[in-house]
Amino acid sequence: MLHGLWSPGAGLTLWDDEITTGDEPDLPAAHSHVLSRTFRHRVRVAFPAADGGEPQLAQVPAIALAPMDAVDLLLRTPESHALISGDLRYLAHVARGIERWVRAGRVVPALELMDGQWWPRWRLVGGERQRAWLSELAVAMPPVQRAQERPKKILEDITRELTDPIVRSILGRPDSEHSLLSALVRDDPYADGTQQIAALLDKWRGTLTVDEPSLVLRLLEPDDDSEGADESEDEPFWTLQVCLRADGEAPVPVPMSRKVDATLLSTAVRKLGEAVAAYPRLRDLPSEEGTLDLLLPTSVVIDLVEHGATALQATGTTVLLPRAWTRLDPSMRLRVESPAVTKAAADRAVGMDELVSYDWQLQLGDMVLSEAEMNRLAVSKGDLVRLRGQWVLADGGQLARAAKYVAQHHGDGTPLSKLMREMTLADPPPAPVEDIRATGWAATLLEPGASPEPIPMPEGVNAVLRPYQQRGLDWLAFMSRLGLGAVLADDMGLGKTLQVLTLLAHERSTTPTLLVAPMSVVGNWKREAEKFTPGLRVMVHHGPARLGGEELDKAIAEHDLIVTTYALMAKDREQLSEQTWRRVVLDEAQHIKNAGTVQAKAALAIPAEHKLALTGTPVENRLDELRSILDFANPGMLGRPTDFRKRFSVPIEREKDEGAVTRLRAITSPFILRRVKTDPTVISDLPDKNEMTVRSNLTAEQAGLYKAVVDEMMAQIADAKGMKRKGAVLSALTRLKQVCNHPAHFLSDGSPVLKRGQHRSGKIGLVEDMLDAILGDNEKALLFTQFREFGEIVAPYFAERFGTEVPFLHGGVTKAKRDAMVESFQSEGGPPIMMLSLKAGGTGLNLTAANHVVHLDRWWNPAVENQATDRAFRIGQRKNVEVRKLLCVGTVEERIDSMLESKKDLADLAVGTGENWVTEMDTAELRELFRLSEDAVGE
Repeated sequence: MLHGLWSPGAGLTLWDDEITTGDEPDLPAAHSHVLSRTFRHRVRVAFPAADGGEPQLAQVPAIALAPMDAVDLLLRTPESHALISGDLRYLAHVARGIERWVRAGRVVPALELMDGQWWPRWRLVGGERQRAWLSELAVAMPPVQRAQERPKKILEDITRELTDPIVRSILGRPDSEHSLLSALVRDDPYADGTQQIAALLDKWRGTLTVDEPSLVLRLLEPDDDSEGADESEDEPFWTLQVCLRADGEAPVPVPMSRKVDATLLSTAVRKLGEAVAAYPRLRDLPSEEGTLDLLLPTSVVIDLVEHGATALQATGTTVLLPRAWTRLDPSMRLRVESPAVTKAAADRAVGMDELVSYDWQLQLGDMVLSEAEMNRLAVSKGDLVRLRGQWVLADGGQLARAAKYVAQHHGDGTPLSKLMREMTLADPPPAPVEDIRATGWAATLLEPGASPEPIPMPEGVNAVLRPYQQRGLDWLAFMSRLGLGAVLADDMGLGKTLQVLTLLAHERSTTPTLLVAPMSVVGNWKREAEKFTPGLRVMVHHGPARLGGEELDKAIAEHDLIVTTYALMAKDREQLSEQTWRRVVLDEAQHIKNAGTVQAKAALAIPAEHKLALTGTPVENRLDELRSILDFANPGMLGRPTDFRKRFSVPIEREKDEGAVTRLRAITSPFILRRVKTDPTVISDLPDKNEMTVRSNLTAEQAGLYKAVVDEMMAQIADAKGMKRKGAVLSALTRLKQVCNHPAHFLSDGSPVLKRGQHRSGKIGLVEDMLDAILGDNEKALLFTQFREFGEIVAPYFAERFGTEVPFLHGGVTKAKRDAMVESFQSEGGPPIMMLSLKAGGTGLNLTAANHVVHLDRWWNPAVENQATDRAFRIGQRKNVEVRKLLCVGTVEERIDSMLESKKDLADLAVGTGENWVTEMDTAELRELFRLSEDAVGE
């Protein structure tokens, strides 16, 4: 008969009492094969005595099996067999039990140090059910096995040695790129193993409670509910109630009673011991009589909540606080008082020098604290105190700093500019600013949702304002009346032009307004003024024949609105600065987003009673751009660029600091009016905009050029650093986009669009199909590209292909020709296709005759692309707008698009996307970003 014995350190050994080598017993094939081996080992076996006395020990020949061989044999051992002994069938039963735990997923990895190398090993996860299973096995263990060692030690050794090979027999050898997982499934050493990793895996295994109830410690308040109990001489004790919670059930207290299930009580005691070991401050505390509950002084309660709960959570223990008690984080409230009638009422707008009075207040939750309460909390012995009938936990140190801040920061008759600079440049409040309340005109300025005094529709305005445009007019008039600079940041197409013209008609100032705009929209301002406010006297200051000297001075005095360009504002800065202006308006104010440019400096140098910036994109790439625009509107309000960068740009853009976001929004929102066209409360009758990403394949010619560019770049950056490396990456990115557009664009060799009647570019073939369908429905399309040379290739081809004129608007087109292009395209019989360069055609134009927008190549800046799209998706559009953004499959275009789609902006404040971030990638990331996928090439 075949026997089996497990010895810790030696593993499974087989021996027999009758079978000898060479016999052919009726055994399973696996067992017969094992018996064909030589019995090289000796094992000590305890034979029962015939008289029932002490077992007799004897050394017998045996066969020793490695763990994997042992698993193979045991899992093939039948549950009953005449020639297989009970002791071997017992070991097979243990192995099959381990296999069931493994197939149930109750295993975790561990690391063991053997012969100087770290070896990954699979271990059972443990838990109450596994412990119960092992206890049952220990009771059923055969006597011959018990004679080797204590049953518990034998079973621990069996499960330790057999779990790993059983897992591997089930997993097989799947491919894995992760070195630890690869070592786990292949039984290889783990080269990166350390004692720290081994300890972390053991700690993780200890947190997996699996099926046993979890420990819950419920904190109960003292019975004494009197106010100021925390100040009494006899310190109250809190009860920490010990509970167990089964999965999906409520926590149940565990009293020390005979009626309590012994297993549950044992589990509670064991887990409470683990909790005390994890959080030693629970040691040596008094307990409630007849229970496991602990009695805690207030000092321990505070430490439990602030520190102990985290340590206990790591052991799987939950800490429940009383419902009536929660940690209250302090916050700040600002109260501003202003006179109901301002100095500006006497036609003397003083702007940021307007006087206000202000005070800071401290609140906990919804409670605004009095001075006495603040002082009591700030000097209390601990952070847990009674306040207005409830226990409050708050950071005493933070409360002390907040109380000091409240005492030091207040003012009567303070200029508004000083208050704004204090919020911008001074050390931030020690707690978040969550509420601003004000009186008088300051309420309209500072309180969110406050509405200024409605303005009646001025005479001589040939338009009906939409409700949101009326609110814009009211706000502009309010800011103008106070002399406060403003930023009207409505989305493109929502009518900023009309709102400003209506404001001028409302004021009827005898002092003219200077309006600065990109050259592409100068004519638009003049036409819109003639259309909506014909009573306004408008003069365009532009061109080589423009007025100068005394003639310009005289002409300015005779007009209400002077329209010029950014370039001429800088060029004629000296004379424009000598004029008296009621207002300076910057249209497309992102032109001064860089404070150091000549244009930005010129805008700051021109004095005016009121300054107004118009932009659909107040932040394109960096928060410094917002600072530059607001610095024009209210000089000095946000401090110097270095101060702003330290206080806001770096914390928000790099560190995603929500507190800095909140502070910046509180400071800037009073001076910015932002509405978006996708908000149905703003405008409900604009048609839908359907945006989609359309993918095309490369041709074989494009694929060959693409690979060549990538190989060249990787060779260039192999040893390059700094600007040389960045330059090589950006150059490659530009060239790859050219390849994706068309080989002729990349090669610049004047070669044709088609080759032997076939498209050389997958993109152009796809766009041609799109235009076939668009023109077949008698609709119009705008085609945007960032490359002028690409437009000069494509526009003539589409003109010939569809037998129509395809105008191409780019930076080299004169103003007169540009206006003619727009007017022709907008006319009913005008060309159905218009090509535009992204920058020259991206702002100010009204091209609502088109309801299809195609971005041939990507600038990777959503703000810029949306500006271009808004040439068609704006007021006046009556059809649904279809926006298609083209990408080439399996190329850098597709990968960058995927990365940007998954990136979320921070609270609508940051940070647009350009392309420079690509240069910061390491070489491996660049190789992956730029690589050409196998599915990139079409048929």
